[in-house]
Amino acid sequence: MNGDIILEMKGITKEFPGVKALDNVTFQVKKGEIHALVGENGAGKSTLMKVLSGVYPYGTYNGDIIINGKVQTFKTIKDSEKARVAIIYQELALIKEMSICENIFLGNEKNKNGIINWDISFSETTKILKEVKMNANPSTKILNLGVGEQQLVEIAKAIAKNADILILDEPTAALTETEADNLLNILKELKAKGVTCIYISHRLKELFQIADRMTILRDGKTVCTEERKDLTEDKLIAKMVGRELTQIYPKKQRTAQEVVFEVKNWTVYDPSIDEKVNHNINFVAKKGEILGIAGLMGAGRTELAMSIFGVWGRITSGEIFLNGKKLKLKGAKDAISAGISLLSEDRKRYGLVLNQDIKSNISLSSLEKISKFYVINKNEEIKSSNEYSKSLKIKTPSIEQKVCNLSGGNQQKVVIAKWLMTKPKVLILDEPTRGIDVGAKFEIYNIMNELVDNGVCVIMISSDLPEILGMSDRILVMHEGVFNKELLREEATQEKIMYYATGGV
Repeated sequence: MNGDIILEMKGITKEFPGVKALDNVTFQVKKGEIHALVGENGAGKSTLMKVLSGVYPYGTYNGDIIINGKVQTFKTIKDSEKARVAIIYQELALIKEMSICENIFLGNEKNKNGIINWDISFSETTKILKEVKMNANPSTKILNLGVGEQQLVEIAKAIAKNADILILDEPTAALTETEADNLLNILKELKAKGVTCIYISHRLKELFQIADRMTILRDGKTVCTEERKDLTEDKLIAKMVGRELTQIYPKKQRTAQEVVFEVKNWTVYDPSIDEKVNHNINFVAKKGEILGIAGLMGAGRTELAMSIFGVWGRITSGEIFLNGKKLKLKGAKDAISAGISLLSEDRKRYGLVLNQDIKSNISLSSLEKISKFYVINKNEEIKSSNEYSKSLKIKTPSIEQKVCNLSGGNQQKVVIAKWLMTKPKVLILDEPTRGIDVGAKFEIYNIMNELVDNGVCVIMISSDLPEILGMSDRILVMHEGVFNKELLREEATQEKIMYYATGGV
């Protein structure tokens, strides 16, 4: 084997009931490189990394894992850690009530005769935090950290385990642009120290910023491995989806019509800290347009959406009008009945019941429509769920498949199907394509266009500026809980949005 190859995965095949997730995959990584693993949701990226990290133990898959020339038979995650492989998942595995120091050395404690040496632990933590450019007290609890800082703690954990191979699965999905840039710089520094990184992300810009080489998976098979310099975004997308996407944002030319939805003088407090989050918000959404809401993390966009939907916040003033009629919404049930639906930014926490099947999740918010005398019409449930599953191209052998076994993109489509089944008049989409590949994004954008064409009022909250610019007809920019600026599609640029998002006037 080539001397600079640190990792080789040969002929990896992994099956789940009714699905071949990996089909004879081959994957080679050079020592000290940042190697991007790319593909659509469901292509097999996360499954391959779970095989490598021991989540799927030896014997549950076919093929070989070879690290530094030695065949590995990992039975547990601990075994892969002993071989100096560390994985950081998209859903961070930190204990919120414990400190930074406790999390970094959890399961890897600095102890003598079973007694933890806290002086050494704190001293080591301080040193590692400097490496990841994090200025925090080692005794700070995780729950007091932002998402970006929590991601850095995960990297610090990997450094503490002396990882030679660091796997990062969608590490910047929930980060601001500044936090993401900081993370990429840290990875470059780790690379300079000889750490090998396997990097999974749907943010193509990041891949071209950081990767040395890219391996593309499609439908559980290896398509190719290419040097970054030999690829363009268009070439990469074509290899990922198996076809060329002539336009990533399939924006239609439309003329906005009458006002459908109006929010007046809306003020909301965070009930846990009694602090104002949205102040005297006023906006309208019109038929025949996609209204984009932009802003930095913490600006209050999600809080606005959740408070309108009736699931969060202490509302001290405000009115909501739908087609000119004032609504009195006491909760989500009232909102859904009135024709308002909200796709949450956190699909796993708020959008899905992960241990239930696709059918049950799709019908969850529409049970009244398919029930009589509180008894669900199972035939109607199956029929409707199948229709939405097919129209949204959810990749699954059956609607009886548990949602937890689907890829992120297909889980997102299930959430969209759930809300489409409620037949909404207003659909609020909060980060609709977060953690989703470019092919699935394209399909979701087409669904949005179709909804608008059919008279549904679509409001899209997104931290992805190209997405906001690519799909919105009108853009509202939020800063510190208020709308700071309204921009028409023709005049909007990334620079203008960032200017108003950071408080410019």
